[in-house]
Amino acid sequence: MEEILSVQNLCKKYDELVVLDGIDLSIKKGEVVVIVGPSGCGKSTFLRCLNGLEDIQDGKVIHDGEVINPCSGKLNKVREKIGMVFQSYELFPHKTVLQNMLLAPLKVKKADKKQAEKEALGFLDRVGLLSKKDNYPRQLSGGQKQRVAIMRALMMQPDILLLDEITAALDPEMVREVLDVVISLAKEGRTMVIVTHEMSFARAVADRMLFFDEGRIVEEGSPEEFFEHPKTERLQKFLQSFSYAR
Repeated sequence: MEEILSVQNLCKKYDELVVLDGIDLSIKKGEVVVIVGPSGCGKSTFLRCLNGLEDIQDGKVIHDGEVINPCSGKLNKVREKIGMVFQSYELFPHKTVLQNMLLAPLKVKKADKKQAEKEALGFLDRVGLLSKKDNYPRQLSGGQKQRVAIMRALMMQPDILLLDEITAALDPEMVREVLDVVISLAKEGRTMVIVTHEMSFARAVADRMLFFDEGRIVEEGSPEEFFEHPKTERLQKFLQSFSYAR
């Protein structure tokens, strides 16, 4: 498969605190990479570095042959191609669902309004939210907000979708409806990098698993290898902390 993103010796610090310590990673087009690890190990910071939301102190992030530089003035173009969905939804409260969907395509991509609206309605219909198009975020459940946020990111037609703990703020009964959307995107062959604490979901959706600890990739492998035959004692202990039956 064609490489779509390359991370080379990525290092990130906050003052003297090392958050990411020499990350190397290659992601292929159509691949779903799932990152797990303890709180504070650098997972979310890593995603934010991939599309320039965080600056880095050393190393490179290369997308489609071009180095991502937070100081280059080209970050809007980068974020068109590397979309991100956050656990906190980030929907504009004063805009309807449809207006939230249309904002970036119209303002950033200068898309045709009629065509963009048709695409937005199609995305909403796909996730069962067409009837909510004129509602405001406050009128939606957490699961509905997150489904809108995912579809909004797809409106920009990104090469890669970054998903950061997208079920962390949801009640348990709402988690499934969001994860089903992500699984359907994986089946379509969308390239995704996902940070999650939902182990069963991770196993179902991933092509490759990464275990982060203390700012490093400690272990990686296929879901079967990762869950059934963890090589490091650190990953073994981490998996035992979940009620996941290996």
